Amino acid sequence: MRNNIYILSDAHLGSWAIEHGRTQERRLTRFLDEIKHKAAAVYLLGDMFDFWYEWKYCVPKGYTRFLGKLSELTDMGVEVHYFIGNHDIWMYGYLEEECGVILHRKPETVELHNKVFYFAHGDGLGDPDKKFKIIRKLFHNSLCQRMFSMVHPRWSMWFGQAWAKHSRMKRGNEKEPPYMGEDKEYLVRFTKQYMKTHPNVDYFIYGHRHIELDLMLSHNTRMMIIGDWVWQFTYAVFDGEHLFLEEYEEGESKM
Repeated sequence: MRNNIYILSDAHLGSWAIEHGRTQERRLTRFLDEIKHKAAAVYLLGDMFDFWYEWKYCVPKGYTRFLGKLSELTDMGVEVHYFIGNHDIWMYGYLEEECGVILHRKPETVELHNKVFYFAHGDGLGDPDKKFKIIRKLFHNSLCQRMFSMVHPRWSMWFGQAWAKHSRMKRGNEKEPPYMGEDKEYLVRFTKQYMKTHPNVDYFIYGHRHIELDLMLSHNTRMMIIGDWVWQFTYAVFDGEHLFLEEYEEGESKM
C-alpha cells in the first residue's frame, strides 16, 4: 500500500562543481526506484538542478535518468510536487507536460493525513542579504526572463552553469555555513514569525540551506531543514503518523 510522503531537495544535478555528478544522479534515481511502491507522493523542494532554463523549443540536455524516473512515478499514480528553488526558477511547462509533475512557484500549505505542512524551498524567506534580494528579484522578473530567452542556449546555458558553479565555489569548501542558532538562522526566525498568524501548521519543511535541522518550536510545531542530495543524501518521510529525517544508504530505504 502506497501511503508514505517523501520530501527531498537540493540535488543540484548538472553542477560543474560536483565531480561525481553521474554517480549522484544514479543514486538519486535508485532511491526513487526503491520508494516507488511505498510513496503516495514525493515533494521536491527545489534546486534539484543546478541550473535549469526552458526555451520554447528546447530544454537543457541530460538528466535522462532522473526525468525518466519522475515520469515513471507519475505514470504509476504517485504525485510528484516540484517547488522551484533559486537555481531552477525558469520552468515553463516541460516537467508538467512531459513528466506529469505538479509545479509550485511559491510556498504552499498542504494538509496530509490530517496534519498541516508548510512546504518551501526557503530562499527569500527572511534572508537579510541585500545582494541576494536584488539578484532574486531580477531572476523572477518577467522582462529579464524574456530577454534572457532571446540569447542562444549555447551561450545562456554556459552563463547559467558558470554562475551556478561560482555561487558554490565561492564558499571555499563548497558547503553552506553550519547552523547559526535559533536567533541567527533566518529560516527559524521567519518560521517563528509566521507561526504567530498561522498557529495551525504542524510541520514547516525547507531545503535551500544544505544543512540538517530538526527543531521543535512549540508543543505542536516542528521545523525541518532537510539537507541535500549532493553530500548528505537526506530526506524526510511522513508515514501518516510520524515524521522522520533519514539518510539514504544504498539498498537501505527503510520507510
